[in-house]
Amino acid sequence: MTDDRDASVSTADGFPTGSGGHDPEVLRQRALDALLTARARTATLTDSVDDGELTAQHSPLMSPLVWDLAHIGNQEEQWLLRAVGGREALRPEIDGLYDAFEHPRAARPSLPLLAPAEARTYASDVRGRALDILEGAPLHEGGRPLERAGFAFGMIAQHEQQHDETMLITHQLRTGPVALTAPAPPAPTDAATLPAEVLVPGGPFTMGTSAEPWALDNERPAHRREVAAFHLDTAPVTCGAYRRFIEDGGYTDPRWWAPEGWDMVREHDLAAPLFWYRDAGQWLRRRFGVTEPVPDDEPVLHVSWYEADAYARWAGRRLPSEAEWEKAARHDPATGRSLRYPWGDTDPTPEQANLGQRHLRPARAGAYPAGRAPSGAGQLIGDVWEWTSSDFLPYPGFVAFPYREYSDVFFGPGHKVLRGGSFAVDQVACRGTFRNWDLPVRRQIFSGFRTARDA
Repeated sequence: MTDDRDASVSTADGFPTGSGGHDPEVLRQRALDALLTARARTATLTDSVDDGELTAQHSPLMSPLVWDLAHIGNQEEQWLLRAVGGREALRPEIDGLYDAFEHPRAARPSLPLLAPAEARTYASDVRGRALDILEGAPLHEGGRPLERAGFAFGMIAQHEQQHDETMLITHQLRTGPVALTAPAPPAPTDAATLPAEVLVPGGPFTMGTSAEPWALDNERPAHRREVAAFHLDTAPVTCGAYRRFIEDGGYTDPRWWAPEGWDMVREHDLAAPLFWYRDAGQWLRRRFGVTEPVPDDEPVLHVSWYEADAYARWAGRRLPSEAEWEKAARHDPATGRSLRYPWGDTDPTPEQANLGQRHLRPARAGAYPAGRAPSGAGQLIGDVWEWTSSDFLPYPGFVAFPYREYSDVFFGPGHKVLRGGSFAVDQVACRGTFRNWDLPVRRQIFSGFRTARDA
C-alpha cells in the first residue's frame, strides 16, 4: 500500500507542467479542507481505542497505530514545515524512528516510539504550524515546485489519508470489542436489469494526466494509448459469484492458479477470502469486530491478486489490464476526452461513489447509478480496490517528484496495479488516474476485482 512510500525531504526539479489556470485561493481552501478532513479521520481511528490498543501490534503486517499517528506528523513536519516553510526542525531526532524504509513494520513495536499522548501533541503542534504556512504560501504557477498549485499540501493530505486507510486495515485485523461503526451504504435501484458486462470499443484514449494539480508522479504524464475492444464486468465480482468458484473446487484445482499462487494456497492452506470461515454449512465473515453472513450481492473483498486471477481463469475470463480499466473508467466516446472521474470532471458526491469511510463495507453490486461511466460500467471509484493484470511500471516520460521512493523504487514485475479506490479511501487520494500497487500475495487490503474478455 501507498503508506510506506515515504522518504526524507530531498530536492527535485521535476514538477510536472500543466498545473496552471488554478485559482490560488481556491486551491488554498481546498488544501485546508483536505488537511482538516484527514486529521478528523485520524482522530476517529486513534481515539476509538485505548492506549494499549494504540501501542499493540495487531498483525506483523501492520504498524502499531501509534507509529502511524506520529509518522503522519513527522512527514508533515518534514515537507510542510521544513521544505515549504523553511522552519527549524521540531523533532529531528525522531526522523529515523518514523522512516518507513529504515524500519519494516514487524520491527516497529521494538522502537522507542512516542507514547500516545506525546504523539498526539506532536502531530497537533506540527499541524498548527503547517496551517500558518498554508495561509501565507504563494500557490501561483510561478512559485517553487513544491508550492505550485498547493502540491505539497495536497501531497500531505493524501499521505495522511493513505495512512488512515492503513489504520482502518489494522482495525479490521484487530480482535476485541467493536470500535468503529457506520451506516450501511445505499442499495442499488436497478441491479436486476443491469447487463452482466459492457462492451468498451477499441481505439486510442488519453491515459494519465498532466493537468491534475495534485496528481502524484506515477500518474504522469498524460499519453495516448491504443486499446483493442473488450468486454468488462459492469460491477465488481460479488461474494456470491466467488462462492461458486470455491464450491466448484477452485482452491483445490491447480489449473486455475499461477504457480506462485498455487504455492501460496498450499503453504497457507487457503480455502476462501481472508476473514471468511464456514460454520454449520454457512459462510460467515468477520468485519470490524462483527461476525455476519457473507452477503452474496456485495463485491468480494480481501482477495489477493493470485485469487482474483484464478477466479478469472475459472470463469473463462481474465483480469483487465490497467489501460483497459482506465479507458472504461475515463474515456468519453462522445467527446473523445478522458474524464477526471467516470461521471465527469466534478469531485465525488455521496450519490456517486462509496468513499471516505462513510460506510464500513462495499455497497451492493449495481449501486451508485449516478457514478457510472460512459462505458456503462459502475462502481469504478470506491467500494473495492480492483486488481488489474498489469505490473506497476512508469509511464513514458515519467519523472520522479518529489522523491524516488514514492514510486520509482517499486516499478517492476514484483508489484501489481490496483485501481479505483475502496470505501476506505478519501476522495483526495482517489481519481480516475490514481494508481495503487501491492504485492500479489496481499489479502488484508480492501481489494476486489472485476473481469474482462476480448471482444
